[in-house]
Amino acid sequence: MKDRVVYVKKLAIVIVFSALGVVVSPFSWFVFLGTKANPTQHMINAILGVLVGPFWAAIAAIFIGTIRNTLGIGTFYAFPGGIPGGIAVGIVYWLLKQLKVNKKKRLISAFAEPIGTLLVGAPLALFLFAPWIGTISLLNLAAREGALLAFLIFGAGWALSCVPGSIIGFFILSILNRVGINRETLFGEK
Repeated sequence: MKDRVVYVKKLAIVIVFSALGVVVSPFSWFVFLGTKANPTQHMINAILGVLVGPFWAAIAAIFIGTIRNTLGIGTFYAFPGGIPGGIAVGIVYWLLKQLKVNKKKRLISAFAEPIGTLLVGAPLALFLFAPWIGTISLLNLAAREGALLAFLIFGAGWALSCVPGSIIGFFILSILNRVGINRETLFGEK
């Protein structure tokens, strides 16, 4: 019974944050080389990776990306740009928990969001998704500047989105933790 309650709570949290991500995204995105960078997505990745774990953070990124694309306020890059960041945060949180790191210090796992986004998502977007869907600006950049420089330029643009998002997510997690809302109180974890 407890597992079912935890499952329903996690699902409810994912739905609420997915809705928040969709509602806020039209006010926080900017265009960079054919993609729509969205710091709000990275903030939500940081929060959900800590609160509900990597699987659920990835599910929220899929929900947000799908709804944003359906509404015409996102691009296909929402998927490689959103999913790996939430997974990275959740994995780092889990590792810190296994290492018996203080629960307050585990919140630094929010800063792992750019690792997932920049080291996994950006290469997927640039070298797999861009050729697959034919984003001319990215393909021209790679052809003109070479793969490594194109990756650095593209990654710098994505960093403008994921770094502030993870910082904001960390501060929100700190505030939530201060008022007693954390993974331990929500789900009875130790």
